[in-house]
Amino acid sequence: MSDAEKRTFTDEEALSFHKHPTPGKIAIVATKPMATQRDLSLAYSPGVAVPVLKIAEDPETAYDYTSKGNLVAVISNGTAILGLGNLGALASKPVMEGKSVLFKRFADVDSIDIEVSATDPDEIITVVKNIGVTFGGINLEDIKSPECFRIETELQELLDIPVFHDDQHGTAIISAAGLINACHITGRNLADVKVVLCGAGAAGIASLDLIKAMGVRADNCIAVDNTGVIYRGRTAGMNQWKSAHAVDTDARTLAEALVGADVFLGLSAKGVLTQDMIMKMAPNPLIFAMANPDPEITPEEVHAVRPDAIVGTGRSDYPNQVNNVLGFPYIFRGALDVRARRVNLEMKIACANALAQLAREDVPDEVAAAYHGRQLKFGPEYIIPSPFDPRLMAYIPPFVAQAAMDTGVARKPIPDMDAYRASLAQRLDPSAAFLQKLQGAVLKAPKKRIVFAEGEEPSVIRAAHGFQSAGLGRAILVGREDLVLENMKAAGLDPTEVNIEIVNARVSEHNPEFVDFLYARLARQGYLKRDVQRLINQDRNSFAASMVALGHADGMVTGVTRSYDQVLEEVLRVIDPDPAAGSWA
Repeated sequence: MSDAEKRTFTDEEALSFHKHPTPGKIAIVATKPMATQRDLSLAYSPGVAVPVLKIAEDPETAYDYTSKGNLVAVISNGTAILGLGNLGALASKPVMEGKSVLFKRFADVDSIDIEVSATDPDEIITVVKNIGVTFGGINLEDIKSPECFRIETELQELLDIPVFHDDQHGTAIISAAGLINACHITGRNLADVKVVLCGAGAAGIASLDLIKAMGVRADNCIAVDNTGVIYRGRTAGMNQWKSAHAVDTDARTLAEALVGADVFLGLSAKGVLTQDMIMKMAPNPLIFAMANPDPEITPEEVHAVRPDAIVGTGRSDYPNQVNNVLGFPYIFRGALDVRARRVNLEMKIACANALAQLAREDVPDEVAAAYHGRQLKFGPEYIIPSPFDPRLMAYIPPFVAQAAMDTGVARKPIPDMDAYRASLAQRLDPSAAFLQKLQGAVLKAPKKRIVFAEGEEPSVIRAAHGFQSAGLGRAILVGREDLVLENMKAAGLDPTEVNIEIVNARVSEHNPEFVDFLYARLARQGYLKRDVQRLINQDRNSFAASMVALGHADGMVTGVTRSYDQVLEEVLRVIDPDPAAGSWA
């Protein structure tokens, strides 16, 4: 199936999206009121003179009195736009606006796009150096290799703020996270894996740099470009960045390099990798075919001949998407929040490790909803977190910020990392502050036993698991054990690792006690004892409410499969309202 067939929009829809109701994707919004003369006096003359003088006296106060500390410039000259090539600075503007939108949407970082009509590296460096004081960070984008290496390196030395070329490091960080987890699944050590890179451009070279820094041995890595293997002694098509990855090898082609290899990193072109080539790779190979818009080989082609392979691409319509949006927003969020002077190697490694760790944790229901109910679970088809995972904002930046503090590039260390995580969660979710207060109160109180009445439902099982895993109390699931365990697996949970109590109403040792209790309540309402026995056996709300009423549980959760009115009626058969408490007892 072609890319055009797979995508869910037409060219006309894409153009309309960018044109209406207002051209473009970003706008400037004031953060201070402008409703009165006094507001105007404070915002501009004469009030603005006060922070001007403060900043002139101490430049660091610019972070306190201006938007600098939460402002990133997305800068491009359009020489390498997506997979479209050199189309010029102006043509890159829709992409750069889109990047700015992603900064705001995923990490609440304000961002503005800047397109530079220059191809000479010295001119670009001069422009960015002279405007860099405005921003808290610089994100370089879609600048071709090898010029991008020099531009980033020199700007990092000239500016006292993070300068980050996402085309290089974003791809490197996300693929490194996938490599960590692929090794975890297949029982490999990073130091032992044999890696072949196809495509020695900006992202490819950065990927090799990063995984080598993380422990992959240099002599286990072979890089291949459109001339062939980059070996020691080769002179054709070389530069200083490629030379750094030259190795002693007899391999001269991609096919020869891949014999016995564990990992293929593809950042080249469609069709470069063939089924014959991957047949000669090591068992359980990791294949990251990341060429866009079409990968070097499709997952279907891989699995037709290597069902043991773990495959990732750059596309959202396949599992294990290497998506840079998992990296750059959260790297800058963490870097900005400690006022970092740069994004160093340790911060990139911290981000990769954090992403790998998050992918191994239970996936929340919000992510399943974004994928039309498909339940994601750590394994060969889920080694990289979903971009829609709501935990990313509070999870990744603290790792980056901590690495910045540990390596001495943070101007403003964070004293309380737990409070920082809480503040991150609140930035994108207004309800987070209330929920965090509620969760904090629950954590401080003695642990409660909460019975989940509809314990056979996958969503309820996941909720119970989340409740217990968070240390909020002990969960009890009401249901038939075999069905609960079966649905636990369907919910992406391993029953051998989930220690949740399961109670079957029919065979519970408390069944007679509950029947006697409820019969005493309902006998005068026309219920026979056999009616009550049926309620306890078959109506899980009656059974769960009886557990609460008789002290076998401290609370109950229900209402997933039935309406509020029906559930309330069933609970009130068992438990009376407490007028003094203003709530149900």
